[in-house]
Amino acid sequence: MTEPAATAAILAAIGLLLLLSALASPLPGRLGVPALVLFLLVGILAGEEGLGGIPFDDYGLAFRLGCIALVLILFDGGLNTSLAAFRAAALRATLLATLGVVTTALVVAALGVALGLSLPLALLVGAVVSSTDAAAVFSVLRSSGVRLQAETATTLEVESGLNDPMAMLLTVLTTEFVLGGERTSTQATLYFAQQFAVGGASGAAIGWLARSLLPALRLPAAGLYPVITVAIAFLAFGVATLLDGSGFLAAYLAGLLTASGALPYRHGVRRVHDSLAWLAQILMFVLLGLLVFPSRLVPALGIGLALAAVLALVARPLAVLLSLAPFRIPWRERAFIGWVGLRGAVPIVLATYPVLRGVHDGDRLFHLVFFVVLVNSLVPGATVAWMARKLGLARGAEPTPAASVEVVSLREFPGEFVWYFVAATSPAAGAALQALPIPEGSVAALVVRGAEVIAPRGGTVLQAADQICLFATAAQRGVLDRVFGAREERLPA
Repeated sequence: MTEPAATAAILAAIGLLLLLSALASPLPGRLGVPALVLFLLVGILAGEEGLGGIPFDDYGLAFRLGCIALVLILFDGGLNTSLAAFRAAALRATLLATLGVVTTALVVAALGVALGLSLPLALLVGAVVSSTDAAAVFSVLRSSGVRLQAETATTLEVESGLNDPMAMLLTVLTTEFVLGGERTSTQATLYFAQQFAVGGASGAAIGWLARSLLPALRLPAAGLYPVITVAIAFLAFGVATLLDGSGFLAAYLAGLLTASGALPYRHGVRRVHDSLAWLAQILMFVLLGLLVFPSRLVPALGIGLALAAVLALVARPLAVLLSLAPFRIPWRERAFIGWVGLRGAVPIVLATYPVLRGVHDGDRLFHLVFFVVLVNSLVPGATVAWMARKLGLARGAEPTPAASVEVVSLREFPGEFVWYFVAATSPAAGAALQALPIPEGSVAALVVRGAEVIAPRGGTVLQAADQICLFATAAQRGVLDRVFGAREERLPA
């Protein structure tokens, strides 16, 4: 086959896999499981032992592409986390991401030894599966129509941004130990401290610099601003890593601080990064699925089921109990956080690292971790929405906004578009707009009534089940909440 033909064949295969993954992505949510399960299965089916028959065993390429994907995903997570929410949940999330990760790793490793795994292999399994993936939780909740209470959702969200770097560092240290490294406990502690200090400082510095410079940029096209923010993500990771810090922590913090200031074309930038994060997840999961040989999963069935059970029923709940002990948190919230520690692609990416370093039984480790992650995602994942309702932590699902309204502008305005659903019991139902106490300066932009779009006027009478979009400042939203009810969604101006 000629080089152009080979390139065309590769691109066609990638395009087909992406198309199949994207088209089938609504299916897992309806079944109550994370979408990552589908993407992994697509990769397996396309692999050498599947229907596609694609030969792929390049762990090095998978690890590098996985790192790039994780940088994009973590930066996107930072962009969509408010600085206020981060501050509110930082202490709890930090303990979950440090003490919780170590506790999870030790408990899983102890069970692995009890089940007959060698100590090195058990320690590696524990380290690799110690990180959670809140994105998997939120994908299931969104598809089921369940919304968590703000405090619980924020804790899970911030934890997911902080525990990936911890799991990576733990995997690196454990791999060194297995290969005969001679770090003392003091040296290991200093290594962790250095990684978090340098990574945190690098991410904060680059994020602060981006926050300061972006509003002053005058680029010729709006599409260039996402190019700048992608560059910020890669710079944060690269600079921190080269300085012996945690690049993943730096990428998350850079996204967080970049979005905390005036961000030109904010809504468009976030939309691009959301698309990039989805693309990165699909590519990463499919690629990692290609590395899996189903015939090698069979020997891991018994131990894999046992490890997955202890991870969900013992290790994660115990880690949450210890980490959140200093806080006065209702037992329902502790129970939910302990149950929804779903595992995502991060453990599978981390499992490729010992293989690259030449650890004995590395291939067995990869397939064992894959099996543990798959089972852990399927079982708790299918019950996340049910558990949230059972524990009373879910807010009622509200109708999503019927349209998207935004101002495309280089500068940010002191306000945002807010959608409200007019319930039958709302003071606004049956009232004309001019009769409602809408604050001066707040403007009604759109009313959607079924399939009809109405340009609102003072005499427009709102009906139950209408959706209305208003432009309002933060100071005006309290009054609007009382008039129309709980907000559905806020779209940055």
